[in-house]
Amino acid sequence: MKPRPATLADREAIARIYNAGISERAYTFETRPRTVEEITSWLGGRFPVVVVEEAGRVVAFASTGAYSPRECYAGVADFSVYVAPEARGRGAGRTAVLALLDAAEAAGFHKLTSRVFATNANSREMLAKLGFREVGLHHQHARLDGVWHDIVVVERLLGVNP
Repeated sequence: MKPRPATLADREAIARIYNAGISERAYTFETRPRTVEEITSWLGGRFPVVVVEEAGRVVAFASTGAYSPRECYAGVADFSVYVAPEARGRGAGRTAVLALLDAAEAAGFHKLTSRVFATNANSREMLAKLGFREVGLHHQHARLDGVWHDIVVVERLLGVNP
């Protein structure tokens, strides 16, 4: 599996993978599928996005976004990672996060943070192995399809060995 920065040519693959995650209702509170045009706005700016290819096909992506609009948090980015259903369990998510850590540090970020469904044991385990700390639990943080879900907050400082 080979990671690389995402390009405009990857928009369809990113949308396909993200929309699969949305439809599964286990990884994000988002419920509306994303269009290729919406993915375009993620690319080419301050916030890195990486993809992972396997046999020439994009099978995972990891992206960063603003943690807060407040200037004091300019060095902190939120991140997400999604893996195509057919590629799960083979290291694509790990590869994407490792590449994103390097890209975010190169872009001048100091820390990455995310919120993970408390029930998503696979992601939590992977992130812990990559040096992310679980720093909090938000009980009944948001509703998805009428059900309140807990989320775990994770963070990792960049430029520091875990």
